[in-house]
Amino acid sequence: MSLKSRITEDMKAAMRAKDAPRLGAIRLLQAAIKQREVDERIELDDTQVIEAIEKMLKQRRDSISQYEAANRHDLADVEKFEVAVLQSYLPQPLTEAEIVELLDKAIADTGASGVKDMGKVVAAVKPQVVGRADMGKVSGLIKARLGG
Repeated sequence: MSLKSRITEDMKAAMRAKDAPRLGAIRLLQAAIKQREVDERIELDDTQVIEAIEKMLKQRRDSISQYEAANRHDLADVEKFEVAVLQSYLPQPLTEAEIVELLDKAIADTGASGVKDMGKVVAAVKPQVVGRADMGKVSGLIKARLGG
């Protein structure tokens, strides 16, 4: 079952269960997916759906920090719930050891010798970690491994 199909089935289940908060979060996700499909005139595959979910997660995390800074915990709690719903559609996250193993293999495969080769390593690793690791963290690990 594709990720889009799973999201649709979960939306139907939330409607049947009258779970309004979950239904709202899933509808936001479906709207984001549909918007991207219309804008780019394509049918999103699972990888592209994961990218859309990651973008939404980043937006939610930014909102949470702003709401908490403004002492609006009620709104932060809503965003936290949406984060939990969105994360349920992501694949199992990689452990740091798994990430390091992938990085070492990519560095060896690309022949990277310094920070100047960071782009090559990122390009080699990104398809393997998309949706399973924070790319900011991965970039930091790559830089540290390349002596940056």
